[in-house]
Amino acid sequence: MDTLENGLLPVPGARLYFEVRGTGPLLLLVPGGASDAEVFGPLADELAAHYRVVSYDPRGISRSVLDGPPPEPWLDVQADDASRLLGHLAGPDGTGRVFGSCAGGLVALELMARIPHRILRAVVHEPPAMGLLPEAERHAAFFEEVYATFRREGVPAALDRLRVVFGGRPAPVLPEATDNSAFFLSHVMLPSTRCLPDVRALTAVADRVVMAAGRTSRTHDVSRPTAVLAQRLGRELVEFPGGHAGYAKHPARFAARLVELLAGVRPSPTATRL
Repeated sequence: MDTLENGLLPVPGARLYFEVRGTGPLLLLVPGGASDAEVFGPLADELAAHYRVVSYDPRGISRSVLDGPPPEPWLDVQADDASRLLGHLAGPDGTGRVFGSCAGGLVALELMARIPHRILRAVVHEPPAMGLLPEAERHAAFFEEVYATFRREGVPAALDRLRVVFGGRPAPVLPEATDNSAFFLSHVMLPSTRCLPDVRALTAVADRVVMAAGRTSRTHDVSRPTAVLAQRLGRELVEFPGGHAGYAKHPARFAARLVELLAGVRPSPTATRL
């Protein structure tokens, strides 16, 4: 399906590039890492039969040009941007559903914690909240080491170090409008992996939060916080096709599963009770 609309939304310190496909209830897709709206293209095409699908480039990524300094504090700025985009497209009191993966999952959780009256359901796929893990200090030191490698040796060496959290494999290569690796390593990796979701606020709305992991990535370090948070919220951990980037690798099957979960359909037997 062709993009029905695209535009730029001015926000303090940046302009957010966004795309809209389909009609119906609003669904916001939040990318993570170095990704932009391109990563959700095939998935959004599938979902557009059911929703008015909004995807965007986070500030500083690809077509969302900065007019000021990089986002700081990272999560506050990202959640504010997503909230402004929701208000722009759904109205100041409008509601929507949200799907976020990786760092985008942290943004989805923050939206649910901050504006639960506007988020009908959040599906959160492998948010890297490494501070939830028992060995949080070790992971924090690891990401500091990756950052130091980036500053000392450049992007390729740092990305090679990151394979540890992806089960020893390189981070998945994903479609993007421009290469955002340097911006990710400079301004996204450390603040996003340091984020701790507001468990107390989320507990109050846990019935509208779906925690999900990839079938082939559930044991990877980047995915493990998902199970911990699901347990703390008393939720089932739901599986999606593929791994950390299953939404890009298996868009049709991923979309079918996402439509079920956004509608509140009881998880199928592939879900795991913690």
